[in-house]
Amino acid sequence: MKAVAFTHSHPTTHEDALRDIEIPAPSPKGRDLLVEIKAVSVNPVDTKVRRNDEPLGETRILGFDAAGTVRSVGSEVRDFGPGDDVYYAGVINRPGTNAEFHLVDERIVGHKPKSLTFAEAAALPLTSLTAWEMLFDRFKIPRDQAVGGSLLIVGGAGGVGSMAIQLASKLTDLTVIATASRPETIEWCKSLGAHHVINHHHNMESQIADMGLAAPEYVFCTTHEAVHWNAIGHLVAPEGAIGIIETGKPLDFSVIMRKCVSVHPEYMFARPLLHTKSMAAQHRTLEAIAHLVDHGTLRSTMTENYGTINAANLIRAHAAVEAHAVRGKIVLGGF
Repeated sequence: MKAVAFTHSHPTTHEDALRDIEIPAPSPKGRDLLVEIKAVSVNPVDTKVRRNDEPLGETRILGFDAAGTVRSVGSEVRDFGPGDDVYYAGVINRPGTNAEFHLVDERIVGHKPKSLTFAEAAALPLTSLTAWEMLFDRFKIPRDQAVGGSLLIVGGAGGVGSMAIQLASKLTDLTVIATASRPETIEWCKSLGAHHVINHHHNMESQIADMGLAAPEYVFCTTHEAVHWNAIGHLVAPEGAIGIIETGKPLDFSVIMRKCVSVHPEYMFARPLLHTKSMAAQHRTLEAIAHLVDHGTLRSTMTENYGTINAANLIRAHAAVEAHAVRGKIVLGGF
């Protein structure tokens, strides 16, 4: 089968940053599905792994988000069968989705939204799961209940921010404040349901106050947490909550100690990577997302289709993600 891999950590300008290869197709066992990949999308984690996890000459296939069709199943599979159209985010310790065929545990797979193309569906899984888990599993924000308050989403135009805006504005009564800095990203956030948009390059606390808004009870920082940490620590409401999805420089908790603010890390791969008791929650979440999409509540965040899945197109996508210029999600489809 065809696949795209890397053997050394190179910048996107290097001719071997990613390579087209041919390898044998895998066979499913246990609870695995063998999925024929129809479309994938590119996330910041793809580029981080390529740059930082040196495979020392061994072939490593990247890719997490995917949509495709089940071709065969392992002996213990319960919820899927050959011919089912699916979408999912994979897991970081297994070969990736940038291949014609891919093995994935059924407990982290959902049936593809019927109203979406494979490309449109491939934009959703990783960011939907990350946003859903932060809002409803980590923050424990009630759905469909009147609780009041507000949520600030730092980096509203990115993949995770785009889904968090939709989920919060459609499924909760929170006032949703997003950050964006360019005219096109400001309009994008508003189109997804953000009630207010502020610029994260300027004083966010004063912008919120100038709008007559109270300090947000929840702050979901989807990008550059070290850059924004002091600012969000000062603007979050007392006894509020901050959510982060990156790891990097140590954070100074003194800025939030006197407010008794809670901090919630979210790592979408934790459940499948560690085989937690709640691993199958990702299957249920993706089924819920598909239902919401098919009923018009949520929409795909695909903004660009870079064409077929090959090394050249994936390098172009990686370069765009690394330039922090992506609005929504970049997808690729077919081999």
